[in-house]
Amino acid sequence: MLQAIIGGLTLGSVYALIALGFNLTYTTTRTLNFAQGDFVSVGAFVGLGTVGVLTAALGADAVGYVWLYALAAVAAALAMGVLGLPLYLAAIRPFAGKPGMSWVVSTIGFGIVLQSAALSVWGLGARMLPAPFGDEVFRVGEAGFRSQELVVLVLAFAILGAFDVAMRRTAIGRCMRAVALNRDAAALMGIDVPRVMAMAFLASSALAGLSGVLVAPILSASLFMGVIIALKGFSAAIIGGLTNPRGCMAGGLLIGLVESLTALWSAQWREIMVFLLVILVLAMAPNGLFGRKLVEKV
Repeated sequence: MLQAIIGGLTLGSVYALIALGFNLTYTTTRTLNFAQGDFVSVGAFVGLGTVGVLTAALGADAVGYVWLYALAAVAAALAMGVLGLPLYLAAIRPFAGKPGMSWVVSTIGFGIVLQSAALSVWGLGARMLPAPFGDEVFRVGEAGFRSQELVVLVLAFAILGAFDVAMRRTAIGRCMRAVALNRDAAALMGIDVPRVMAMAFLASSALAGLSGVLVAPILSASLFMGVIIALKGFSAAIIGGLTNPRGCMAGGLLIGLVESLTALWSAQWREIMVFLLVILVLAMAPNGLFGRKLVEKV
């Protein structure tokens, strides 16, 4: 049971990071990035490529694999964050605030382009990113935990905590919150709303890329793995409340626990229970457990 709880919290923390990315883009632009799964997958392969290049150039012993993994995570976050800007400019900005949902098709199209480009570089095969502390298993009683699970859990919680503080204590965080509350009022206060929207997509894409590197040593990295991971991240945002960042975090952890504990009974029921939970929450609380209805003031 303890092993299942730790495993669930580990994957749940990754879902929480992705859910937070959905929260950022939705509250600032009222749109969603349906290419988020492709950013997760490509981020994992950018991390793999970074490790491969640095190992070939310097040797693993020269740098140390822990540092290689850290650099891979930074490289993936930076690369995907940079790609988030053209995503916003090409697929979101022309359609944001306009009637219709053209941005749905445009973000899906951007994801297809990104995935196709990545396939031409890395191919179809799945790969495993080695864990930074090896495959050592820690035991507490009869429960065993891989080092990577603990690393992901600690790092993800640290990132979530830092992000929560940044949104409340930094200038850009306060600007994002102001735009989320009322874009017109934020513009009248001198906030550069388009710039804040672009920063939201940059941060959301960076979180997706970072999530890919975190999960790659646990799951086999492939350019198709991000779809289901992003779908569960989106489900976490729906359950917790798409308008509430802390609710999104809680939703991610809840989905991870439900998935892991269900697997103790039957692995085939994991996805079924997750999406039954989504349906149940939407039926009882349409705005999510901690969400609120956004009202556009005119």
